[in-house]
Formats: sequence, structure tokens, C-alpha cells
Amino acid sequence: MTDHTYHGSCFCGAVQFKLTGTPAAMGYCHCESCRHWSAGPVNAFTLWQPEALQITHGADQIGSYNKTPRSYRKWCRNCGGHLFTEHPAWGLVDVYAAVIPDLPYQPGVHVHYQETKLHIRDGLPKMKDVPKEMGGSGATLAE
Repeated sequence: MTDHTYHGSCFCGAVQFKLTGTPAAMGYCHCESCRHWSAGPVNAFTLWQPEALQITHGADQIGSYNKTPRSYRKWCRNCGGHLFTEHPAWGLVDVYAAVIPDLPYQPGVHVHYQETKLHIRDGLPKMKDVPKEMGGSGATLAE
């Protein structure tokens, strides 16, 4: 994937943003926090360097909540649409794949698969938690 500019927004369009470059990683998270936050059995993530994300409209409409210091979840105050999660310890921001319609989503891994509620047999690596370089065990699980 070459450097490119992608555009996205919340559900109602009050918050709009652009991403420039390429994601550091793309995949699926199965942790309880992501499942609960997204109201789904799995969350499709795209991890970016923070400087790749630029809010182009509606920055004053962004709400924030952090259940833990590892994740600052952001959403639109107008429609409630989820936007992204800042991960300060990793120096990355997770922009939810569903809010970037023109991004050619190419998942490469499943993380926190030990917590899964939806088994997906797609041949991708299934991490027990997260890679070692992100503070996890680096262990993989069988599909």
C-alpha cells in the first residue's frame, strides 16, 4: 500500500477527518473492552501514527472517555458515532476501519483472541493478547 490520503467521518458527518500515509497495522481485536465499546463481537482496527490523523471539521464535537490510561476512546457528541482510540503508551491511534470507507482494509492479525466470542477461520495469526513489542506475550493460538 502506497502513501495515500483517506477521508472519514462519524455517523452523521459532524466530525470529519483525513488520514495521510499508511497504517502501521490492521486487524481485528477480540478484547472485552473493544467488543463492549463497539457493541459487536469483534472490532476491525487500523493503527496509525498520531500525526497521520487530522480532524478537518467538527473537532469541538469530539467526546472522550478513558476507562484505563491505555485507551482514550473518541466519539461524536452529536450522533454518538465512534471515531478512534488514542493509545498513548504505544504512540498510536486506532481509527476504526468502518469509518474510513475508501481505505482498502487488509487485516493482518487478530489480537486478544483468547477472549474471542466469534471464532474466525481466515488463516491470519491469532495472538493470545498482543505482540511482545506492544507489551504482550507474543503468543499465538490455534485457529
